[in-house]
Amino acid sequence: MSQSLTDLPLVTVQKTEKKSQESYRVYIETFGCQMNEYDTELVRSLLKSRGFGFTDHGEQADVVLLNTCAIRENAHNRVYAHLADYKALRSQRGLVIGVLGCMAQNLKKDLFDSQSMIDVLVGPDAYRRLPDLLLQAIEARTRGLAVDLSEYETYEEILPVRGGGVNAWIAVMRGCDNFCTFCVVPYTRGRERSRNPQGILIEAQQLAEQGYKQITLLGQNVNSYRYQDWDFAKLLLSVAEVPGIERVRFTSPHPKDFPPALLDAVAEHPKVCNHIHLPAQSGNDRILQLMGRCYSRKEYLELVEAIRRRGDIALSTDIICGFCSETEEEYQDTIRLMQEVEFQSAFIFKYSERKNTIAGRKHPDDVPESIKSERVGRLIEWQRDVSARKNQALIGQSVKVLVEGDAKKSKNQWMGHTESNTTVVWNKADRLVKPGDLVSITVEDGSASTLYGSPTSS
Repeated sequence: MSQSLTDLPLVTVQKTEKKSQESYRVYIETFGCQMNEYDTELVRSLLKSRGFGFTDHGEQADVVLLNTCAIRENAHNRVYAHLADYKALRSQRGLVIGVLGCMAQNLKKDLFDSQSMIDVLVGPDAYRRLPDLLLQAIEARTRGLAVDLSEYETYEEILPVRGGGVNAWIAVMRGCDNFCTFCVVPYTRGRERSRNPQGILIEAQQLAEQGYKQITLLGQNVNSYRYQDWDFAKLLLSVAEVPGIERVRFTSPHPKDFPPALLDAVAEHPKVCNHIHLPAQSGNDRILQLMGRCYSRKEYLELVEAIRRRGDIALSTDIICGFCSETEEEYQDTIRLMQEVEFQSAFIFKYSERKNTIAGRKHPDDVPESIKSERVGRLIEWQRDVSARKNQALIGQSVKVLVEGDAKKSKNQWMGHTESNTTVVWNKADRLVKPGDLVSITVEDGSASTLYGSPTSS
């Protein structure tokens, strides 16, 4: 699809000595989940291979790309606000603006019809077309649209361009077949398809050679990974055996796909982190059925018990408050579930209707916003107390931490995470420590979100 952009002036071409061709500078903003972060790394690779350059500042760019999320209303609002911020730059010097990802896929008609300032709109399965569409927008003043979903695209041979550090993500599959009624992912990322495990292992080996110490395996329903005779447990253990990789995590799983072999892998392999993110969403059976979650409260708690029998494995979760027609008593069932499990941490959100979902078509969003917010607030406050109590119980104990870099609040402190994914902060007493090291820290204090300590004496 193309459309004349007679009001779009030519962008300034930036020439560099390192390239024989003219280069355009691209600035990318990423919203949403780790999968979006990984997709941005794929996009950088695809653009770099075609001679595009990059900048960390939108005001210096020839092209601004917003890689978007469609899961929650707040993400939508932030994208629209950022588009407004770039409107003046587009008028002044012909800035080319592209919207990528799930929001581009889910709201393609609304965005392309109403947002005349958007030059390129590309969904998650069409990133290979992005370089050509950007060149057309820059040089021929045409708008570009590529939002076809694919049954096969996994970007298998594309090596992401990462920004450095000790943590890296690898998408092992794309799409989702669950069709939870509140979720747009099956409509924005298509059906499930898994990558060849050999390609995943090659990518993991390359990451180890580049100095990365921790890998997180990604998928919308990561534990449903299947490729010939490979299941997710086999893949997880194989990645954990890659020399140089110290820790392996995975997200996001679905409670319906946890065979004993996967639980055993988490419990027994020393490099697979003893942490499972286990989204519950609700503690009430009627609401779970309306959500299309494929498990009951009883089945969820039985899985929790099976995990706890295998040892000290930290659990975190996702909760949605105020889903369609949720009553106070049904919300209380969620509170009781959280009291019974006592998660290490929880991501708690109020329900926001997403366009094109099953819930959006079939179930009225009838819980008042004030009640949603109040329910979220109650749960957050309760979970904060639980998390603080769990962290304070570690005072005096030694925990193993992967050093990631400077603490957010002070360059005089290090920051890292435990296996259970709890943030740890300590003073830089040992100057020989560097990012990527595994160090022992004695816990001296703990808040709801952070442990504080000092290096353990040998």
